[in-house]
Amino acid sequence: MPDTPDSSQGTPDCPSTPDHPTPEHSPNLQDSPSPGHHPTPEHSPNLQDSPSPGHRPSPEHSPSPQDSPAVVTPRRPAPPLALELLVHGVGGTTPGEMLGDPRTVRVTGDSTAAVFRRTDDADAETHPERYAGRPVPEAYCWFRLTSGNGTRALWLLLLPFMVVNLAHWARPATPAARPARRAVRTYGVLVRILALSLTLLLVSAACEVALDLVAWQCAGSGGCIGSRSWLSFLSDGGWWSQPGRRLALGALVPAALTGLLWYLSNRTWSAYESQPPPAGAADPDAADPGSTTPGAADPDTAPGSVGEGVPALGRPGFWYGRRLVARLRAAHTAAGLLTVAAAVAVPTARYDRRADAPVLEAVGWAVEVLLAAGALAVAWVVCRRGRTEARADHHLDRAAVTLLPGAALGLLVAVLLYAGWSRPGWTSAGRLPGDFAFGALMLGQGLGVLALAAVAAHLHRRAPDPAAALRGLGGPAIAMLGCALGGVMSGGVAQRVADWLDGGATPGMAGAPLPGPPVLLSWQAAVLPPLLLVLALLAAWFVVRGALVRRRLAGSVAAEYPGERPDAARSRRIAGARAAAALTDSAPWFVAAVSGITLLLGAGALAGARLSGEVPGEAARGAHPLLEAAARAAQDAGSWLIGFGFVLFVAWGRRAYRDPAARRTIGILWDVGTFWPRAAHPFAPPCYAERAVPDLTWRMAGWTGRTGGRLVISGHSQGSVLAAAAVWQLPPPVRRRVALLTYGSPLSRLYGRWFPAHFGPGPLSVLHREVDCWRNLWRATDPIGGPVLHGTPEGVDRGPLADPVAYGRSARHPLPAPILGHSDYQADPAFAAERDALLARLDAAARAGVPDVPDVPGQRPGVGVSKEPAGRRAAPADPPGTAG
Repeated sequence: MPDTPDSSQGTPDCPSTPDHPTPEHSPNLQDSPSPGHHPTPEHSPNLQDSPSPGHRPSPEHSPSPQDSPAVVTPRRPAPPLALELLVHGVGGTTPGEMLGDPRTVRVTGDSTAAVFRRTDDADAETHPERYAGRPVPEAYCWFRLTSGNGTRALWLLLLPFMVVNLAHWARPATPAARPARRAVRTYGVLVRILALSLTLLLVSAACEVALDLVAWQCAGSGGCIGSRSWLSFLSDGGWWSQPGRRLALGALVPAALTGLLWYLSNRTWSAYESQPPPAGAADPDAADPGSTTPGAADPDTAPGSVGEGVPALGRPGFWYGRRLVARLRAAHTAAGLLTVAAAVAVPTARYDRRADAPVLEAVGWAVEVLLAAGALAVAWVVCRRGRTEARADHHLDRAAVTLLPGAALGLLVAVLLYAGWSRPGWTSAGRLPGDFAFGALMLGQGLGVLALAAVAAHLHRRAPDPAAALRGLGGPAIAMLGCALGGVMSGGVAQRVADWLDGGATPGMAGAPLPGPPVLLSWQAAVLPPLLLVLALLAAWFVVRGALVRRRLAGSVAAEYPGERPDAARSRRIAGARAAAALTDSAPWFVAAVSGITLLLGAGALAGARLSGEVPGEAARGAHPLLEAAARAAQDAGSWLIGFGFVLFVAWGRRAYRDPAARRTIGILWDVGTFWPRAAHPFAPPCYAERAVPDLTWRMAGWTGRTGGRLVISGHSQGSVLAAAAVWQLPPPVRRRVALLTYGSPLSRLYGRWFPAHFGPGPLSVLHREVDCWRNLWRATDPIGGPVLHGTPEGVDRGPLADPVAYGRSARHPLPAPILGHSDYQADPAFAAERDALLARLDAAARAGVPDVPDVPGQRPGVGVSKEPAGRRAAPADPPGTAG
């Protein structure tokens, strides 16, 4: 049995418990009897002290009728049952692997997420005497939330939406004294506008393919139609040969895409995120008397503010944002339908104004006015209200949710009827007016990112956090990456379809049978090779830097293992693992470089397309031969790279659809990217934490309240983030029964740096004060995990742990010990030692007389509410309402 950690590593800090108990009062693994051990009465106050049937006590311990009751020594109650709740990390694992036993049984849950135990432990609550001195292990498995059936592969198409949604949560923290509500509100509005622009970009790309390239250009060209008989009905002189009717038919494709996005968002909400938190599980004092009345615009708040207060993740409505998701879903659906309607109505109305048709011209003006009014309504819905976190928000804005998409759909139907009216003299030539739309979207995204950076810098100056990524500019950098991904994906689709329709010609070049897509998309493709070249140089620089760090560390590795003979090869391998793990800390600057270069190259592409009005190869014609050759090479290479990337993207999704192993790899991406609720983009992949966190909260509160036992929630990697979020949601009486053990945890190293408003030093310090016991294990070879409260006197972290545990071969380690890095923390002796110490501290708290958790009427047994007076708990730093 491993020893408990020495004082140099720190001890779990439990404010509500007494100091370290003496051995006779500390029921840890060393003091508690194991099965088959017969303890002495004064050291074993458990069920073995009570005489069992058929047992004859010895005379000196058997009270006789003549004995006085005053001399009978009262027996202390047996220690409560202990539970270890294991939560796995990214990629998932089976219950048998987590519990170390292939025979497992589902205790509670369904086929998507459930709690498992070993078959032998299924009835642990009825036989607590079997678990004296050791916890009952059970595993919460949630990996099917992100890597289930084959349709999850389609989520790859939603990657830009997921990235821009992360930008909402990457906002800098704000000070408690001056929460800067207006700046926080502005930040949230800007991110939601950028998210809306991505929806418009996706639908515009679908309109470009279906309406411009196919229905307008190809159907109007005899050469293009001649080799594609399946499109001949569009130009054979029949009913569909008129351009307006062809546009109306092609509009069904982007309209169907918009409807599919609405359906997926609504369906995934019902399947994943419609999990209300348990009644009474939230801190009732998190509500602020200054909250706005229903129907008024809720002020944005500053959750996770530095200093005292309730962090956002502890508020009762954080993991249930139904109202905002429904509003955004309605607004984005309406925006998509209005975009399709505009793509059909604008060229039709332009023709009517040229054809001198007064009636149709008046109808066209009316349609455009209605489209403008619909755009204003969408913008108002998106900007008006943010997240509500003060309560589980079951209310829906029926007018916005129902009327807005319904009115947009009705307007689209009217536009299609208007475009289908007979116009015998109308012919299609050139391109549809799409250059302006794509240019406006690209310009708006660039200006939006710059404005977001200005607001983020302002917030960071008010509450500087040295550990925050890019000095508070992590959110704008992430938003820029999301916009770039959206541009590459939309441009790639248009370029591939144009190349297919053009045959062997290059779209936009002289002699091509079709004009091709808007020239801006060709300029975007042309800047891709320079971007990849810069990325290659950055990657090479990081490789060289890692090699230098490895060489510097290799000289001191052997000295960390006293008595071992130095081995240069072994030292290099260990130092290489540490150097590779340290590269994670340089990731923010890599992201900054990519975002900054993308912004500059995008501005260059926009200027080139605007000034020349031609594709790069044509714009450079007649210039210096080197410049002309470079422009043509960049255009061709960019087109092929975008096409190859798009094909690879589709192939990866197809493989993931058929191959569970590949689908699990994609699931790892979603494990990290979809932890956060959909606060900016309703069409992003669903947030699995809105199912997992309530599951864990219900389990911890229900089990401790029903059994009176103590619980250690043990989370690895991403599981530690879920564990911390669930503990934040517990009421204070339940927290006093719960200990938190994290290992390989990205809480501070990744989440604290990129999401400082929610996992920065302030919120994590508050969590440490609210959780009775918390210990964190980490290794220097771990590229993901690290200390959570590094450099603070709380004593939460223990590390870096030795990895490998042995430098060379020995009698105890006859075979080479592996370098574990991010895996197998439970195999380290420190894991059992820290877990046992946490259980000992919880048992000491139980002996100190911590009151039981009262049941709350109207909910499951054991889910408690706090009975502490409001004055004993810190109020929120700023009024709950919406989180930007």
